[in-house]
Amino acid sequence: MAAEQGHTDAQTNLGNLYDNGQGLTQNQTEAAKWYRMAAEQGNADAQNNLGTLYSMGLGVPQNKYEAARWYHMAAAQGNAVAQLNLGELYSKGKGFPQNKTEAAKWYRMAAEQGDATAQATLNALSDDGQQ
Repeated sequence: MAAEQGHTDAQTNLGNLYDNGQGLTQNQTEAAKWYRMAAEQGNADAQNNLGTLYSMGLGVPQNKYEAARWYHMAAAQGNAVAQLNLGELYSKGKGFPQNKTEAAKWYRMAAEQGDATAQATLNALSDDGQQ
């Protein structure tokens, strides 16, 4: 009921339940619907999750540009997972032209929030002389 009344956290949680098939039949199309409702209201977790669905083509057509757009919105709000995801897109040139400097910037932001994967990736970029 809360999701239907516009609560972004409830919409995101309902999207997660559909996305992961927890208590409901797994349905990424339905997950995308709920994530989008919350994402359009500025919920960073929903923006990141919707970006992941676009990145993988789950419940929505695969579209790296759309994934990058949603990741960027969430990352700009300080979402560490989105920052990591955005760093990966820049690193691999998916959704954006490949840009190791920009990738390192987003990995660094996530690492500063304690994201171990971002820290390890940042260290690997540094070891390769790419930071």
